[in-house]
Amino acid sequence: MNATVHTDATTSPLFRPTRLGGLDLPNRLVMAPMTRNRADAEGVPRSIMATYYAQRASAGLIIAEAATPNAVGLTYPHIPAIFNRDHVAGWRRVTDAVRAEGGRMFLQLQHGGRVGHPDNSGFTPLAPSAIALPEPIHTPDGLREAVVPRAMTLDDIRSTVADFAAAARNAIDAGFAGVEVHSANGYLLHQFLGQNTNHRTDAYGGSVAHRIRFTLEVVRAVVDTIGAERVGVRISPGVPANGMAEGDTEAIYPPLVAALAELEPAYLHVVLADPDQPVFREIRRRWTGTLIANPDLGWGRPLPADGGRHAGERLLAAGADLISLGRAFLANPDLVHRLRIGAPLNPIRDAYLMYTGGEEGYIDYPTLAADRDRVLASTTH
Repeated sequence: MNATVHTDATTSPLFRPTRLGGLDLPNRLVMAPMTRNRADAEGVPRSIMATYYAQRASAGLIIAEAATPNAVGLTYPHIPAIFNRDHVAGWRRVTDAVRAEGGRMFLQLQHGGRVGHPDNSGFTPLAPSAIALPEPIHTPDGLREAVVPRAMTLDDIRSTVADFAAAARNAIDAGFAGVEVHSANGYLLHQFLGQNTNHRTDAYGGSVAHRIRFTLEVVRAVVDTIGAERVGVRISPGVPANGMAEGDTEAIYPPLVAALAELEPAYLHVVLADPDQPVFREIRRRWTGTLIANPDLGWGRPLPADGGRHAGERLLAAGADLISLGRAFLANPDLVHRLRIGAPLNPIRDAYLMYTGGEEGYIDYPTLAADRDRVLASTTH
């Protein structure tokens, strides 16, 4: 499938306004949720997080990085959370800062499942089955071998569903326009979907209908709590992150997407979307609402010079409604402006993506205006 694309930045569909649920978006560029490990040790967002997101408020929508809905769901050190009043107050400072710059935000809700460690959370991780993550995990003391998680009981499942619903209410109280339920990238909900991570023999394992049940129950509870127009869902068909091997990708996602569509959330967010792949085309066919596509720019490969603009335009031509970009927004606070005028992008400083905790490589990336002011200042001295 070779979709027609736009090459003139001034007429690109990426910059056309649109509507998402109850939000008017000035463009179709979404800042994807990306873990940056800048919260405090208790999961409370720090002031530099407010600065970071406010710098990027020109995105049509910001989906803030994953926040855990309960203590046992914590993944890595300094991950933000959203299960107590201090978390709500910390995130309120972030949403106030973004709103002051004219921006709009959703918050991603993520339970790590087996992607966790007692040194991070104080708890043995919970997962669909007692199958350990096959790779080390970051802790305050460096990389440690993953522990075998405890298989969730039915009571664990029910309480986790309730925790997602409570976290969604907290997110609205914190000033977010909505939440994104994370069912992707090898975290808890995705673990229920995969054959290699879900060996259950009860109503949550085995058949496709059983393996998609947990995701559907979480999304339904969140929709019932804050309203469908405030809810998005993220999926990653076939993505092997965090040791995932779904086993039957083509069988899982059509019924999952069809069942999600019946709940009428505001959007579906597809990770590493490729318009040439049958699974993407089938998802677009079955999904009747807004589709956010995160273009496949090559797992682990350098970011293209255009930051993903061309790939995003191909996805729009193939039926996507919004395009989420990650690394390009990290390195370019004014990404929308740069793409609109065809300006070059800042290089990414990979050493500062995660686990560093500081301002460098986080809030010190320059805008075009800052570069211009620096040049002008240098010529007057």
